Amino acid sequence: MLYVLQQLGYVTRQRLTKLGRGTFFLLHVLTGISDILRRPELLIRQLYSVGVLTFLIITVSGLFVGMVLGLQGYYVLSDFGAEETLGVMVATSLVRELGPVVSALLFAGRADSALTAEIGLMKATEQLSGMEMMAVDPVKRIIAPRFFAGFFSMPLLAALFSMIGVLGGQMVGVGLLGVDDGAFWSQMQAKLDFSDDILNGIIKSTVFGFVASWIALFEGYDAVPTSEGVSRATTRTVVNSAFATLGLDFILTALMFGDD
Repeated sequence: MLYVLQQLGYVTRQRLTKLGRGTFFLLHVLTGISDILRRPELLIRQLYSVGVLTFLIITVSGLFVGMVLGLQGYYVLSDFGAEETLGVMVATSLVRELGPVVSALLFAGRADSALTAEIGLMKATEQLSGMEMMAVDPVKRIIAPRFFAGFFSMPLLAALFSMIGVLGGQMVGVGLLGVDDGAFWSQMQAKLDFSDDILNGIIKSTVFGFVASWIALFEGYDAVPTSEGVSRATTRTVVNSAFATLGLDFILTALMFGDD
C-alpha cells in the first residue's frame, strides 16, 4: 500500500512539474508576438505549412461527414414527416459540434504531430542550442510563429469543414433523396442563429487551436533528444490533443448551452 501511494505521489508530482514547465513555456511563446509583428513572413510561411497543407484532409473529411449526416438525418426525419428540416439538422450538427471537434482531431493528427516531430528533431540535432549560442531566442523565432499559425488556422479550417459538410449534406439530401432545394436552404437560414450556433462554434475551434498548438509545440520542445524520445512525444501530442479537445468540448458545451 505504501508503495502504491509513493508511486501515485511521484506520478502526480511529475505531472504537476510538467504542467508548470508547460505554463512558463506558453508565457514565453506569447511574448514572441513582438518578433512576429516585426517579421510577418515568419508567420505567413507557417500558415502555409500548418493550415494550407491541412486543407485537403479537412475538405475531404467534411464532405463525407456531411454526406453521412444528410443520409442518416433524412431517414430519421422521414419517420416524423420532417424531411424539409434536413438542412437545419445538418448545419446545426456541423457548426455547433462536428465541425470544431472533428477538425481539431484531424488537425492534431496531421499538423500537430508534424509540429512536434519538427521541433523534436531540431532539438535532437542541437539546432535550437545553436540558435541560443548565436543569441537568437529559438522560442520566439521558431516556436512562436508555429504556435500562432496553428491558433489562427484552426478556426478557418473548422469553418471550411462545416461549409463543405453542408454542401455534402445538400448533395445527398437534395440531389439523391429528393428534398426540396428551397426548403433545405430556407429552413437552415431561418433556424440557424449566429450567436447560439456560429459564434459558439468559432469559440470552440479557437480554444481547440490554442490548446492543441500549445501541446504540440511543448511536447516537441520538451522531448528527449533521441529518435525514440521524439517518437514518443509525437504520440503523446496526438493522444493528449484528442483528450483535451473532447474534454474541453464537453466543458464549453455545458457553459454555452447550460441555460437553454
